[in-house]
Amino acid sequence: MKVSTRSRPSAVAGAIAGVMRENGSAEVQSIGAGATNQAIKAVAIARAYLSEEGIDIVCIPSFIDVAIDDEERTAIRLLIERR
Repeated sequence: MKVSTRSRPSAVAGAIAGVMRENGSAEVQSIGAGATNQAIKAVAIARAYLSEEGIDIVCIPSFIDVAIDDEERTAIRLLIERR
């Protein structure tokens, strides 16, 4: 899922938690400091949501290249997995 500066962390957290329950892992992508800030907050909130169900998650950050409007950009990729 893609996160922007205007994304609501609680809404993204709910989406992350839902994907984690269904698939066991999730991937979040963001470009820029504001979007990455929202993404990290969402992961922290999702961790709290899932811990109530006994699910512990970890976040593995990395860089990826993505094409936006035929332009190559560097994004942050947050891979979220069960611990």
